[in-house]
Amino acid sequence: MAPKKAYDADSITVLEGLEAVRKRPGMYIGSTSRKGLNHLVYEIVDNSVDEHLAGYCTTIHVTLNDDGSATVSDDGRGIPVGMHKQGVSAERVVFTTLHAGGKFDEGAYRTSGGLHGVGSSVVNALSSWMDVQVRLDGRIYHDRYKKGKPDLELENGLLPVIGKTKETGTCISFLPDGDIFTQTTRFSSTDIQNRLHETAYLNPELTIVFRDLREGRDYEAVFHEPDGILGFIKDLNKNKEAVCEPIYIKGESDQIQVEIAVQYVNEFHENVLGFCNNIFNAVGGTHLTGFKTAFTSVMNNYARELGILKDKDPNFTGADIRNGMTAVISIRHPQPSFEGQTKTKLDNQDASKAVAKVTSDEITLFFDKNLATLKDVLGCAEKAAKIRKSEEKAKTNLLTKQKYSFDSNGKLANCESRDPKKCEIFIVEGDSAGGSAKTARDRSFQAILPIRGKILNVEKASIDKILANAEIKTMINSFGCGFSEGYGFDFDISRLRYDKIIIMADADVDGAHICTLLLTLFYRFMPDLIYEGHVYIAMPPLYKAIPSKGEEEYLYDDEALARYRKKHQGPFTLQRYKGLGEMDPDQLWETTLNPETRTMRKVEIEDGRTASDITALLMGSDVPPRKDFIYEHAKDAALDV
Repeated sequence: MAPKKAYDADSITVLEGLEAVRKRPGMYIGSTSRKGLNHLVYEIVDNSVDEHLAGYCTTIHVTLNDDGSATVSDDGRGIPVGMHKQGVSAERVVFTTLHAGGKFDEGAYRTSGGLHGVGSSVVNALSSWMDVQVRLDGRIYHDRYKKGKPDLELENGLLPVIGKTKETGTCISFLPDGDIFTQTTRFSSTDIQNRLHETAYLNPELTIVFRDLREGRDYEAVFHEPDGILGFIKDLNKNKEAVCEPIYIKGESDQIQVEIAVQYVNEFHENVLGFCNNIFNAVGGTHLTGFKTAFTSVMNNYARELGILKDKDPNFTGADIRNGMTAVISIRHPQPSFEGQTKTKLDNQDASKAVAKVTSDEITLFFDKNLATLKDVLGCAEKAAKIRKSEEKAKTNLLTKQKYSFDSNGKLANCESRDPKKCEIFIVEGDSAGGSAKTARDRSFQAILPIRGKILNVEKASIDKILANAEIKTMINSFGCGFSEGYGFDFDISRLRYDKIIIMADADVDGAHICTLLLTLFYRFMPDLIYEGHVYIAMPPLYKAIPSKGEEEYLYDDEALARYRKKHQGPFTLQRYKGLGEMDPDQLWETTLNPETRTMRKVEIEDGRTASDITALLMGSDVPPRKDFIYEHAKDAALDV
């Protein structure tokens, strides 16, 4: 047992300035992976977009520079540079103080995404250096920082002037700090472009110019989408068979502006994306709840008026009505409330009421004038309901036959605790690894579920084959929270028995394929498991270094091995693990199961616009587009050779 330490007044640490950000960066940008790295760019871009929403910015330039830094420049008003009441330039207050900015002043911004006032200062804190130029009042003002601290002397408390200009705006360059972003400091061009394109769709009068100058190239893309979210919907469905033309409605309620675009395609998935003040809300929130509730109610009323539903018939379910739906709901809220700095879920109750009112009023006006489109939409709901109810052999209610029951828990070795917040379940491939895991685990809170090899690829399979698969049935029953909607055991995240669902596969190509198949299942039929942060991938070590002198060390990838070889003096023996089954229970506990020492990856969805398309592309039946994608991204691949 570790020696006890005194807990007294001296134990209380106060982190000054931006120290808290550097100490706990995940609290502010979600993680220090590539996702968090890209988030630095988004924070600065979002400030420029807020200038656009205020009516002062028309063009934003985003550049990935050859030295690894990023530059974001806009033609807005420029950050105020005058003397702040704290005795220094207002610009310096913005970049060195948490919760400082113009977003708290309703006169400066009616709506904005940066409501916390921490974005600019967080980016500064997590950068090796940051350079700021403000074009304002005919002058160019300059400031510079290192690791969040000012690196330029002020002149009587104000920024030095380095030139003259007739333009206005702000230009910010920064280099991510490798001490913080230890995995990588290389921005993802693809992810950033997707986000910028998404932003252009949400702001039809804004132009965003992206350039990538790394490795000697000069790639440029211009994003300007005058059709707005209507064009967004067309882009999302460009490779799908449309059932109807896109529907566009907008309105305002309680000072909340609402824009909605909807289109139906000939598929059995729904893809509903929510945005608030240009921020994608990956987990959804009250705006999506308001839309779904109101749309379902309106469509059921129409179904009865048109005689599609008789008096004795039950209403269509929400899943029936959203069958084949692609929708974008974008709202502008003066006082948004999000869960966390990364803003994955909207929490305002008034947003639900506003979106529901606009949906009910405007969609009714639209369908009253477009009866053919209404019938097409109701046709999708009717088809979904028939498939759900039909007693035909290939389209049966999948729980009415014994072979489709969810009554299986296979070889699940459950844990003793029944508190979901404390429990975790490991999905382990193979009997040998499963046996070791069962021996190694802490049975008080860790459950082990062995599966046999690779599960079914649900992207290619029919629903009856999916629910006839023994491994999938076992997982559904073990998790306890159901499966999709309309098959007798509707998904309900509140019934989830485990806070963490951990995929534990070998560190090779087959293990990666097993992970991919499982994640495809979760994303298509239990997406809230991912959106609400319950899915993880265990990271077992690839090597064990055993030196002739000194402590043994586990190495999790080839980069770790290279670092070990550089720093280690003297001979050592290298043991390579080909599979989890090769580890004894003590090793498995120490490296993969013990919460105190293990390393895991949390599975998250960053880009709602492309997640569904990429899943269909890589896991679907259409081969040529998948080959093109592999060729295009070959340099990004991590090879197991």
